[in-house]
Amino acid sequence: MPAVSKGDGMRGLAVFISDIRNCKSKEAEIKRINKELANIRSKFKGDKALDGYSKKKYVCKLLFIFLLGHDIDFGHMEAVNLLSSNKYTEKQIGYLFISVLVNSNSELIRLINNAIKNDLASRNPTFMCLALHCIANVGSREMGEAFAADIPRILVAGDSMDSVKQSAALCLLRLYKASPDLVPMGEWTARVVHLLNDQHMGVVTAAVSLITCLCKKNPDDFKTCISLAVSRLSRIVSSASTDLQDYTYYFVPAPWLSVKLLRLLQCYPPPEDAAVKGRLVECLETVLNKAQEPPKSKKVQHSNAKNAILFETISLIIHYDSEPNLLVRACNQLGQFLQHRETNLRYLALESMCTLASSEFSHEAVKTHIDTVINALKTERDVSVRQRAADLLYAMCDRSNAKQIVSEMLRYLETADYAIREEIVLKVAILAEKYAVDYSWYVDTILNLIRIAGDYVSEEVWYRVLQIVTNRDDVQGYAAKTVFEALQAPACHENMVKVGGYILGEFGNLIAGDPRSSPPVQFSLLHSKFHLCSVATRALLLSTYIKFINLFPETKATIQGVLRAGSQLRNADVELQQRAVEYLTLSSVASTDVLATVLEEMPPFPERESSILAKLKRKKGPGAASALDDGRRDPSSSDINGGVEPTPSTVSTPSPSADLLGLRAAPPPAAPQAPSGAGNLLVDVSSDGPVAQPSLGPTPEEAFLSELEPPAPESPMALLADPAPVADPGPEDIGLPIPEADELLNKFVCKNNGVLFENQLLQIGVKSEFRQNLGRMYLFYGNKTSVQFQNFTPTVVHPGDLQTQLAVQTKRVAAQVDGGAQVQQVLNIECLRDFLMPPLLSVRFRYGGAPQSLTLKLPVTINKFFQPTEMAAQDFFQRWKQLSLPQQEAQKIFKANHPMDAEVTKAKLLGFGSALLDNVDPNPENFVGAGIIQTKALQVGCLLRLEPNAQAQMYRLTLRTSKESVSRHLCELLAQQF
Repeated sequence: MPAVSKGDGMRGLAVFISDIRNCKSKEAEIKRINKELANIRSKFKGDKALDGYSKKKYVCKLLFIFLLGHDIDFGHMEAVNLLSSNKYTEKQIGYLFISVLVNSNSELIRLINNAIKNDLASRNPTFMCLALHCIANVGSREMGEAFAADIPRILVAGDSMDSVKQSAALCLLRLYKASPDLVPMGEWTARVVHLLNDQHMGVVTAAVSLITCLCKKNPDDFKTCISLAVSRLSRIVSSASTDLQDYTYYFVPAPWLSVKLLRLLQCYPPPEDAAVKGRLVECLETVLNKAQEPPKSKKVQHSNAKNAILFETISLIIHYDSEPNLLVRACNQLGQFLQHRETNLRYLALESMCTLASSEFSHEAVKTHIDTVINALKTERDVSVRQRAADLLYAMCDRSNAKQIVSEMLRYLETADYAIREEIVLKVAILAEKYAVDYSWYVDTILNLIRIAGDYVSEEVWYRVLQIVTNRDDVQGYAAKTVFEALQAPACHENMVKVGGYILGEFGNLIAGDPRSSPPVQFSLLHSKFHLCSVATRALLLSTYIKFINLFPETKATIQGVLRAGSQLRNADVELQQRAVEYLTLSSVASTDVLATVLEEMPPFPERESSILAKLKRKKGPGAASALDDGRRDPSSSDINGGVEPTPSTVSTPSPSADLLGLRAAPPPAAPQAPSGAGNLLVDVSSDGPVAQPSLGPTPEEAFLSELEPPAPESPMALLADPAPVADPGPEDIGLPIPEADELLNKFVCKNNGVLFENQLLQIGVKSEFRQNLGRMYLFYGNKTSVQFQNFTPTVVHPGDLQTQLAVQTKRVAAQVDGGAQVQQVLNIECLRDFLMPPLLSVRFRYGGAPQSLTLKLPVTINKFFQPTEMAAQDFFQRWKQLSLPQQEAQKIFKANHPMDAEVTKAKLLGFGSALLDNVDPNPENFVGAGIIQTKALQVGCLLRLEPNAQAQMYRLTLRTSKESVSRHLCELLAQQF
């Protein structure tokens, strides 16, 4: 860099800065600045042309004023003029002013681009570096478009100076991070990899940063960097501190470059070449060996640099997870840091060991440090270190140490920081379930959890213990006894009352033989908590009372007295009032047999993924999923230990209260984690299998229908119902359906599962099932971008009179959808009368601040409510003749739009909903079907006949139903499928 001459001292600038510093008040400073601004403005507008030195001085003053926090609205053009100077100091000040003050959307960008282009073409390395720095600092898209193709050429040019290569690599990295699409991949990518062999360490360091960023999106283009990175790393690790004097930091050779090379290697799997892999393993062993050597300096900078390389080495060893010896050595090295006096080292050691605990090679080695970790949990002053200790205990837990770890975490929970209590509660609940050696220990643990930290026990936790107790006959008596004893405590948390109310309502009869827990004692104990509880808990207790009447007839009079009390029948809360009235009437009117049927014991819950684990994943963030789903699955674990959760079941009805036990709403299948690619965000909606659903009756059909029917008292423990659906906006509140809405709808006439809509932002999938006049549909909304959707609002709209023909009950979805994530929405559907128009689905959200909206036709057509009907040939023709009125028949002759394949035609007719009748039509090439359209108001019988003519590539479709509009509509729907 050229030396600054004596005349470049800019005495006027020094005087101005001194004046500002000598100001006694803010007002004096502003007055001095305004005076200087007026002087500069007059100089710039004066007739006399300013020389380069004066322009530089005044531009420097403007820059200083701007840095003091004052707005600058002139001087930009003068700064641009400085770019054309041949003096380094003047050009430097011009670029500095532009980098700091010029907006990326400024009108001066084109002038600046011309100056930059001239400097890049000048081959003067100093000027080229200034231009590259300016491009990187401004980083606008317009600059990227202008220079993205030139910078790679400069980077790999053989005659480029080292300083220029270094600046070019960092400038290209900045542009790629700002606008990846502007950086073209080409033949330069292969040449840039060879910069790892460059003699200049600064060039290598900049090139590693660039390659690390580029290879994350295009790993195959840079795969050759592995061997070069290993070679360079080997030379650094094996060198003495005197070999790389210019790049040795406190006796550690090139620490920053070493860390960057180790991070680059983490972008790829272990090297396939045995020689390269052996050399890399040797490097990693050398780093671990150096960590055991005495420090060469007592300075903290030495230990920081040395430990930075060590921790990055351990991260690479964990990433490969293929060298047992290295994994165990890494674990032992981290174990030494667990008792280090430096807090940051203890934190990093705990964090790294959490990952090591998930490896089958190092899990046992991690477990040897359990006492140290438990001690850290108890004695660490820093809450973040204690949290990492809790994470590590969770990660190292298995069947052999589960009781010890759960016991220690429960003990710590009593004094734990409020910020991490909920997370520890979730972890204790998961570990107790996953590694339960017997169910009584699990019940004791969860009840202990509620006693110690009831405020932090989420609904998922106590739902789960109820589901497991309900599904396990061998633990029900013990659970009832234990919860009864827990409720006798003077101060009892409300969550304990909820658990007690449910368990005693279901299984209180198992402990009723003991005089100490007789039915009146159970009722008195529960009712003593009634007035201290929230509305939701009181509603649950009222359901327990009506169950008591069935279990213990001797309590009927007492409970009816409670229900009849004015405080219940005239309660201000409509839910409590309604329950009191209905339960009182039910207990008074219903016979013993009816009461026993309505209030029978809850059936076992179907199994699904643990919602506690899902909640912990959400709390820890998407990056923690792999750590939580650790691959060490105990082969002897039963369902409870495998983290599978029962699905709550019964009916779904509107109610003002929340669904505490999830009993009214059958949840959809657990959504998988969003994959990294955006191409397949949805669950397997294309499979033909039915949607996972609860089971309430002896047959799947009865179960399905019982879930969707309106509320009835047959639900044995219908504690609380779903919130009332929000009123739909009218069609005038949404836009018109997209042009391809009809085409998308037609794809679902003969199928129930698939992708309904997809563009570059959003993917919408559908999975549905229909029986009789009822249906349930799951809509999966996948965010294909990396940007969060805000105000995400999907709404179902009924155009025209559809509200009276089709009832659609929707559930709300989250208003924010993270990038790469998916949310799902459940729709319960009831066909009231035959209908012609499908409902509309309006989806509105904000993406990057801009509003987005689209309207689709929901794939609900009248044929979805087809009930296939088998009948003999004689019955078919008899019914065919009965439907002989002209208005009952619809016929259409049309040309085939698809290849005429008999198997495909058969599959479409079955998908349409009718039963196919064999040996009915005299012509075996023809297809004959029958079915009944099920609506709440009436049933519409339907017969169809499809006659294909392969030679003419034509079809004739005839439909006869008992209702004219249904005949025409079905004929139109089916004809479009062929």
